[in-house]
Amino acid sequence: MPELPEVELYIQALRERVLGRTLESLSITSPFLLRSVDPPLEAVSGRSVIGLRRLGKRIVLQLDDDYFVVIHLMIAGRLQWKRSGSRIPKGRALAVFDFSSGILVLTEAGKKRRASLHVVHGEQSLREHDRGGLEVLASGLAEFDARLRAGNHTLKRALCDPAVISGVGNAYSDEILHAARLSPFKLTRNLDESEMERLHAAARETLRLWTERLIAQSSGSFPAKVTAFQPEMRVHGKYGAPCPDCGSPIQRIVRRENEVNYCPSCQTEGRLLKDRALSRLLKSDWPCTLEELEERSAIRSARGTEE
Repeated sequence: MPELPEVELYIQALRERVLGRTLESLSITSPFLLRSVDPPLEAVSGRSVIGLRRLGKRIVLQLDDDYFVVIHLMIAGRLQWKRSGSRIPKGRALAVFDFSSGILVLTEAGKKRRASLHVVHGEQSLREHDRGGLEVLASGLAEFDARLRAGNHTLKRALCDPAVISGVGNAYSDEILHAARLSPFKLTRNLDESEMERLHAAARETLRLWTERLIAQSSGSFPAKVTAFQPEMRVHGKYGAPCPDCGSPIQRIVRRENEVNYCPSCQTEGRLLKDRALSRLLKSDWPCTLEELEERSAIRSARGTEE
């Protein structure tokens, strides 16, 4: 799933191509993609793009008259940019945005349809799509500390929970925890002051570094083959490879669609996290799927609104 750096990469590329341009039409080819009915899809046609922003892992196109198009790519959704008049690929294209400057195509690999698109009107309606996670790059240590200690979850779960931290998932949580030299399964309320400081600094530096690196690597071209796994990553996706810092083999724990990659020597004092107690902890603190985590976050967000 694209995470904060990849979403920012898309937004930067889109800003260069569609900001100030007219969305002449938006067509949906998959009934599973569009998750809203009011306002109707036709309401955004002919409107100008006046802004782009990130909302967690969502891409938001702001149109005139306070309309918004909210795109959540989930695991396999991706964006492609084509010249006006280009042939649109059949089968994988779920939505086609026809701009005065070119064509934006939303595709999704595989048979499962998880990507979503919402059309909303007004900032209040847009806020309903905000899971409430803290924006790490805009937060200070005290705010970060308070947000993590508000619940008592494993660090892996807390970093990936969109209601706790915004824009982080499997890939960058692994990289952040390795940089901070912390076990993925240490509980948030068990962190001492120095550990919290390391975690905050590592989160900010990791997200900033990768956002800047990906944008620089794109060199102004529209990003292709976007993925949250990067070959230069230190632990994520590197199971069995030597840790770049100490040389110990990177270890991995997989629970359905989620996984943890870590270095035992750098993060867990040499211990392998494979005991039965850990399995029980995973079941209670780590949802099986990204959808489950999103649903839990949405429920909490709705309850907060009602209160």
